[in-house]
Amino acid sequence: MSLKPLTSEEEAVMRALGRLMLVLPRVLDADLEQGERMSLSEYSALRHLSEAEGRRLRMSDLAAACDMSLSGMTRLAGKLESLGYLQRRRCERDARGMDAVLTDAGLRRLEAAWPTHLESVRKRIFTHLEGLDMGTLARALEAMSCTKDRC
Repeated sequence: MSLKPLTSEEEAVMRALGRLMLVLPRVLDADLEQGERMSLSEYSALRHLSEAEGRRLRMSDLAAACDMSLSGMTRLAGKLESLGYLQRRRCERDARGMDAVLTDAGLRRLEAAWPTHLESVRKRIFTHLEGLDMGTLARALEAMSCTKDRC
């Protein structure tokens, strides 16, 4: 098998993507913390619940959607529940698992944080992508994020 080295442009893209994967979540989180006193993980959980049918997801599905472990999601859900943003209820389908249910207060909190997050995303991402074909870029990024469990 003959290995073909990366071109200088490919190497630059690979290194930039590697840095981006580390830095982008931190700066988006910092912007939300500074503007809303809300973590990116909290925002993500509330957003996924707001988009789910009945504003309800099984805890394991919410953890997967947020790319968190179930134990990490359980801790986060406990915090969000103590703030009145979600409730944990027995799963209606099999009663073995727990569902996270977005409350009206949680939806209002998400809506209040949305402008800050939108401004952060525009500043941190889209100002750097002007002139690029967004459809092609989205498809390429989605293809790169495929795993054996998802795609």
